[in-house]
Amino acid sequence: MIDEPVTTASPGTAEHQLQWLVDASLRAPLPVGEIRRHLAPALLDASGGPDAVNAALAALGPLTLAGTLTKRPDHVQAVVAGRTAGYRIAVHVDADGRVDAMRLTPDEPEPASWAEIDALLRGLGSRVSFAAAHVEPDGRCRVVHGLDADTPRPIGSAFKLYVLGALAQAVADGHASWDERLAIRDDHKSLPSGTLQNRPAGDTLPLSEYADHMISISDNTATDHLIHRLGRDAVVRQLSLFGHRQPDSNVPFLTTKAFFQLKGAPDVGGTQQYLALPVHRRITAVLELEQLPLPEVRETWSQPRHIDQIEWFASPADICRAYAGLLQLDQPRIGHALSLNDDGLHLDPTRFPETWYKGGSEPGVVSLHYLARTSAGRALVTSLMVSDPTTSPDVIDVAARGQSVMRGAFHLLALPEG
Repeated sequence: MIDEPVTTASPGTAEHQLQWLVDASLRAPLPVGEIRRHLAPALLDASGGPDAVNAALAALGPLTLAGTLTKRPDHVQAVVAGRTAGYRIAVHVDADGRVDAMRLTPDEPEPASWAEIDALLRGLGSRVSFAAAHVEPDGRCRVVHGLDADTPRPIGSAFKLYVLGALAQAVADGHASWDERLAIRDDHKSLPSGTLQNRPAGDTLPLSEYADHMISISDNTATDHLIHRLGRDAVVRQLSLFGHRQPDSNVPFLTTKAFFQLKGAPDVGGTQQYLALPVHRRITAVLELEQLPLPEVRETWSQPRHIDQIEWFASPADICRAYAGLLQLDQPRIGHALSLNDDGLHLDPTRFPETWYKGGSEPGVVSLHYLARTSAGRALVTSLMVSDPTTSPDVIDVAARGQSVMRGAFHLLALPEG
């Protein structure tokens, strides 16, 4: 057994954990116990577990700490050099001193023009959709700059924006309350990301807390409980209410449990049988899948699996309209859930006092979706989708470069219009 290195920073601080991460990049794969000592459970689950953490450390290659930019006991931002690129890394620790948020972004100037943004987008892959838009006061989305902005792509967990919308719509219609308590059920539990699958059946949480879990750490069990509470038809209806141009592409609407049954089960024959069914028979098949025990997915699959057939789908323009619809519903709990985690975008809060975020990924799919309000009250949206049905993009690299695109796009969108 290799002992963990002694660091110079005070234990329990963000700087201490940053030094551990840099050292860990030299020693991956790490023992599971060591990873759990340093990463908060919610972050570990959201990252895909210890195997995914080790894979990410290996992909980054050995890191070298080049310099510290800002430092507080609970937060540090620094520059590190990786195998092929330099990054800015931000690390935040919880009250227990474990890392509960971390984000890498390229250490390079942000794009200062739409032409520079287009150049970055071309480098992300062959299937890229992007939109940068204003949400007008009447709720209409006006795309200022886009690349295949109306082209649907798989969006991963970003579909949870529509579940959040269906919940808020039910509250607006008097069919639900944010304070309503809902019991956890074993048959509605799913696999990580998330933590609610570890809670015992019978525990009750308010619907607002389910929403917070679903959005901030992409909790799959929270999501499925909300889908069952609201009804699948209500979520599908929300697609249309939010102006989704091809809502039928999401029928039958999958719970995350059904998704894992189709993607993660070792018996690929069942998946092929499902894909051979006409749509009207797939609906029954999904209901049957949801009654089965969860599959034993020992590790996340590494290559794309049917991302154009078994997924959730939208275009960047659809996502902008979804954010606009959430704004129009005008309920504080919506903004609360979407503001808990900006995934490390770190826009200047004096210029952008509120940032909403939801992303999604699986092998072959990376999507990032933001809404930011300016200090003048303007609502701006950026949406990026990258997918490849045969080769899995490097999620860390695509997300890091994608966030550079997002920051640059927000700064351009916020400029006064002539």
